[in-house]
Amino acid sequence: MNRSPATRRRPFAGAVAGLAAVAGLLAAAPAAAELVVFEDGGWLRVASYEVRGESARLGLHGGGVLTVDLTRVDRVVDDEVVRPAVVAAEPAPAPAGGPAWRFADGGAAPATPFGAEIFETARRHGLDPALVAAVVRAESAFDPRAVSHKGARGLMQLMPATARRFGLAAHEIHDPAKNLDAGTRYLAWLLERFAGDVERALAAYNAGEGTVARYGGVPPFRETRNYLRRIYATLGFST
Repeated sequence: MNRSPATRRRPFAGAVAGLAAVAGLLAAAPAAAELVVFEDGGWLRVASYEVRGESARLGLHGGGVLTVDLTRVDRVVDDEVVRPAVVAAEPAPAPAGGPAWRFADGGAAPATPFGAEIFETARRHGLDPALVAAVVRAESAFDPRAVSHKGARGLMQLMPATARRFGLAAHEIHDPAKNLDAGTRYLAWLLERFAGDVERALAAYNAGEGTVARYGGVPPFRETRNYLRRIYATLGFST
């Protein structure tokens, strides 16, 4: 698979990280904080995050506001880091082996909205349609017009930066077929990057591949762990 979309980064978050280091913004934050992951892999803990048109307004800990173009933002994760003791006590979000992810001949289209489109897109990119449908359910509940407060859009809740990485223009992001194609290609790319590890690929879809790489696995974010549990429950796996 072509890896070029992953290399289309801009040297932006490094400057933000430098600002944060000077101001002490990367110190441990309360659990209610949000983690903003930028498209070049850098990240910043913020006190608040608000989308205004095509910009994101970041409220900084200790005061101050940083406004960035929304296309610079790769992910925004709620709830920050769960306490280490809680993380250690929690079971792994995925059962051993995890769900199937490769497309298999003879399967049927998911019995969901956009089932035929999901099946065809999943087949084209070599993924199990049930897995793609579970991601769509968790992301948008099959609403092609969905827009999150973080700025993610469409069936597969693509941030503008991710949509652009995978060839989707801003005016195409709510097109169901094109949104499905870009999101499924991204999921396939993540599965390739993480050597078929479904748990890490799904965690990266939620929190960003750089975040998963930084933590060496599923990051200890409550949002990400709950996201995995919802998808596995849809697929019939207990956690």
